[in-house]
Amino acid sequence: MDKFKKFFLSFEQSFSLLFLLKWTGICLLIGVFTGSASAVFLWCLEWATNYREANFWIISLLPIAGLVIGLSYHYYGESVVKGNNLLLEEYHSPQKVIPFKMAPLVFIGTVLTHLFGGSAGREGTAVQVGGAIADQFTKIFKLSDADRKIVLIAGISAGFASVFGTPLAGAIFALEVMVIGRIKFDAILPSFLAAIFANYFCDVWEISHHTHYTISTIADLTPATILWSLLAGIIFGLASLLFSKSTHFWGNLFKKNIKYPPLRPVIGGIILAVTWYFMDTTKYIGLGVPTIVDAFNIDLNSYDFFLKILFTSFTLGAGFKGGEVTPLFFIGATLGNVLIWFIPLPMPLLAGMGFVAVFAGATNTPIACTIMGIELFGIESGVFIALACTTAYLFSGHSGIYASQIIGSPKHLFFNKEKGLTLTDVDKLRNKN
Repeated sequence: MDKFKKFFLSFEQSFSLLFLLKWTGICLLIGVFTGSASAVFLWCLEWATNYREANFWIISLLPIAGLVIGLSYHYYGESVVKGNNLLLEEYHSPQKVIPFKMAPLVFIGTVLTHLFGGSAGREGTAVQVGGAIADQFTKIFKLSDADRKIVLIAGISAGFASVFGTPLAGAIFALEVMVIGRIKFDAILPSFLAAIFANYFCDVWEISHHTHYTISTIADLTPATILWSLLAGIIFGLASLLFSKSTHFWGNLFKKNIKYPPLRPVIGGIILAVTWYFMDTTKYIGLGVPTIVDAFNIDLNSYDFFLKILFTSFTLGAGFKGGEVTPLFFIGATLGNVLIWFIPLPMPLLAGMGFVAVFAGATNTPIACTIMGIELFGIESGVFIALACTTAYLFSGHSGIYASQIIGSPKHLFFNKEKGLTLTDVDKLRNKN
């Protein structure tokens, strides 16, 4: 019996070595291509933002940019128009390899959105680029459906990690986002490998940079500060819920009233361009990074977070391209900045908690967001970040920005009947009842 155990253990380690070598090679390729694409993408976004800020008149052309994006997806990209939700659907019910055209379409569409004045982010683009690149290796290496799931996770991990410069959070995000409350453990190593490789190759080009944020003041950990952190987490979770519902609301409104898809971003672009003209500000356009940085240091307007929710959800609902995560950072940081009025925690700490907690609630990824907070702000704020992210996740309900997420483990035992449903299914059941 002892000899058999020794033989089996040796045999098992051989398979482990083969698994390691196989996925190191595949993830290295994913990391090289996705990390390089993210570097170029970040440079393009920086250029687009700088050009727009120096030429405010270009915002008047936003409807034309919307038409270009709308026509591109209607006549050439109809198979990839679902974006991140397509990645989730292919993970759960594999049909066919994601067309590579998803990558250039969302890349160009996002740059145009930012250049001409849309309010959007970058995470969705990076994830789609990473997923589209990674899935091409399914064909090249003739991977099984089981391996294809790992490849999709690796692609998402690589895109997220490289665009934000957070390899640990990127790896966990890809594992956590696929099924609410469930993690695919055989994909853990590939997810981390892809994230680390992609982040490295994004940085090695030295043509872009990641923004650095600092929480300069941390509160003492006491029963009182813990309770205040939980209250802040509840508020951040409700903000997540509002953002998710708003994005779906505008998307459904445009689809219901404008039957020809290319016209949706045109009409939306006209409304946004006129709004920006009368507001005479670019504060709520694009990523909004300067305002996010300010949220850690100075008092901001009490309505900044709400306007960002409104304009970003409207931009994406109208059919413009881009991500939701950086706008969620904006929303959370500016909301945290306002909470200092009645929550006795330091402003930088509240801004940092909101930064990741609103994101956690909207994407249903509390662990990844906690790790991201630690990567960005340091371990000193880790406990407060964790309390905010997990509470926001709980109070955002069974909703989120990714409608195709499947509920693997409901947030409450009371809602156990929702297990196995997508977030879209849950919404339909609620509307029916």
